Amino acid sequence: MQRRELLASLAAWPALGLLSACAVAPPRGTGDLGLVIERARGSVVLVDTTQRTVLGRVDGLGDLSHASVVFSRDGLHAYVFGRDGGLSKVDLLQRRLVARVMQAGNSIGGAISADGTLVAAQNYTPGGVKVFDARTLTLLADIPAEYGADKPSRVVGLVDLPGRRFAFSLFDADAIWIADLSDIRRPQITRLPGIGRQPYDALVTPDGRHYIAGLFGEDGLALVDLWAETPVARRILGGYGRGEQALPVYKMPHLRGWAVAGRRAYLPAIGRHEVLVVDTATWAEVGRIPVAGQPVFVMARPDGRQVWVNFAVPDYDRVQVIDTPGQRVIRTLEPGKAVLHMEFTPRGEAVWISCRDDDRVRVIDTGGFTTLAMLDVQAPSGIFFTSRAARMGF
Repeated sequence: MQRRELLASLAAWPALGLLSACAVAPPRGTGDLGLVIERARGSVVLVDTTQRTVLGRVDGLGDLSHASVVFSRDGLHAYVFGRDGGLSKVDLLQRRLVARVMQAGNSIGGAISADGTLVAAQNYTPGGVKVFDARTLTLLADIPAEYGADKPSRVVGLVDLPGRRFAFSLFDADAIWIADLSDIRRPQITRLPGIGRQPYDALVTPDGRHYIAGLFGEDGLALVDLWAETPVARRILGGYGRGEQALPVYKMPHLRGWAVAGRRAYLPAIGRHEVLVVDTATWAEVGRIPVAGQPVFVMARPDGRQVWVNFAVPDYDRVQVIDTPGQRVIRTLEPGKAVLHMEFTPRGEAVWISCRDDDRVRVIDTGGFTTLAMLDVQAPSGIFFTSRAARMGF
């Protein structure tokens, strides 16, 4: 009896080993993963930035015509903000939608708190900011952006700050607000009115000290020193157009994405074929770099040695590379039709570029400018890598 039981037990081992191998997926981290927005089909494509491959797709995310993504601190979950007001939570390893709420009628992005517990969405309709529990997407706070006679303002330029704080701009109210959510039940709002006409987007510097909002209604930008005991907004780069005839603006520039390299910041000039160079110690203009068209994204490679620029129509098939030591364009590339977004790998050895009208993402070596890979993606727009989880303002 004992001999038969032993033989039966030994015979079962190969089958158990095979079952175990089939049932358990090989472990992997999330540090080299990312998402590409497929704006026309309401989906995101999961990519591997090391192997430069597409791993899968998650559907059912609504209107992604102006979508953005932030990541949980561990890089496991992505929060996708849709233009239709949808906020979706995606599990990157299981490649599935785990939660979704319709939190507004028109939304253009959001941020996640430094401690990873709060997700905030900025809204056009009905305006204001809504704050959610990052784990469950339960609504925790609603901050109406009202001004004047209870008029709602569209909110732009929402960024995370150290602590459970956010800063954002009120496009219609010409204001910047700072929200301290240390006590989520009693948000403390610092209001800075009269900062300049129609702030359209903003960034926070890598050290979390300065919040800069671009102004659409006038030449210049608004700067807030967040380390000041009493923050105030002051104008910088006022009148950079110097009275010249304003050009039509074909696409609003984007500031979020840090174009800070060393002690210089590189900013798109609205409606002009120039990149403004600013000394971050004095916030004075120290130069201008002529470029091929109206810049949309001006993004610094992680090491700061290069700044990459893409453009509005009719020049949106081109990308230019600025050498920051030489302060000049050193390469003009034509990666594809309708370049909408760029994203550097965490250490900057490659840049991924979405070419919407080619249904393709092109991966380019930032040293030799050769093409490393081309991925088939339907109408790609925003590209977001999990390395953003460890960076302020992303």
